[in-house]
Amino acid sequence: MTGYESTGPRLRCVLPFEAQPSEVRLLRKAVSEQIALWGIPVAVDEVELAVTELATNVIKHVGEGAAATLVLASQDDRVRVELHDKSHRVPAAGRGGSDEECGRGLNLLAAVCLDWGTLLTATGKAVWCEISLEPARHCVRVQRAAAVLDEYQRLSGAGSAAVPAYAVLETSVTEVIADLLHWLAVQGGDPDDVLDRAQTRYEAEAEAA
Repeated sequence: MTGYESTGPRLRCVLPFEAQPSEVRLLRKAVSEQIALWGIPVAVDEVELAVTELATNVIKHVGEGAAATLVLASQDDRVRVELHDKSHRVPAAGRGGSDEECGRGLNLLAAVCLDWGTLLTATGKAVWCEISLEPARHCVRVQRAAAVLDEYQRLSGAGSAAVPAYAVLETSVTEVIADLLHWLAVQGGDPDDVLDRAQTRYEAEAEAA
């Protein structure tokens, strides 16, 4: 796997690779080193997640051994990850069927990224996502919450053939909290007391961030 980097107002790294499972680990390592080189290690976990999901989807849905290119770019308050391949098949988050794992992975990706999408090109497509460099968006709590929402939507049958918009995810957050309060009440707990304690902890952690 070879690549090159150019520096300037927009930092950019291009990594051609072959769509093989063994290459995913090498891509993660290369990306981690590049993020550290740029001095933005706060985003490394999210970028590695994006690279893993996008590269794995190429292996599964374009084919092992397919030629692909990862483009990593950083500017201002975000990092952009692009995965270019030679297939015009557009990925979509969904439920059930052979694409279930791909769909769930994209839902998780959408939950931890600012935005994501697909661009059709003359030779195929590029699937991209953008990751915030704001520290508050990269804490472990946010990642755990994203995983909970993904699993909750799977169990409740929520969502559609497209990645859920923020409004849909916000509704799911309300439903998750309501379900937890119902569970707490059945166990003999005090929902109001727990809500107060959760709010106090959130405000304290937000102020310290």
